[in-house]
Amino acid sequence: MDLLLDSGRAPGDILVLTTGGQHPWAVHELSFGEAAYWAHQEAGDDVFFAAAAAADQVKPRPVVVVAVNGPADDAATRALSNARESARTLLIVCGEPQHINAALGAGV
Repeated sequence: MDLLLDSGRAPGDILVLTTGGQHPWAVHELSFGEAAYWAHQEAGDDVFFAAAAAADQVKPRPVVVVAVNGPADDAATRALSNARESARTLLIVCGEPQHINAALGAGV
């Protein structure tokens, strides 16, 4: 994340999806309630963190980071597929290669 921001990417250009547990920042934002959490996305002025299960609710952003931090299951496969469609400029996938390959059904 720091590298993206240091390279000049605006925070509002970045979406982070997690396939396993929620990112700690998403947990923090959700502690203020669902309405406030989704309003944060609408504002579009900061990095937005979401669970892969909510990928169909997030708006596309130029940069999408997918953290494959759970099993290579249907949720991870859907998250990667949605991320490919949502990332307008750059898609970054992080995780153990065997989980990513299993979710994609190919060698990466």
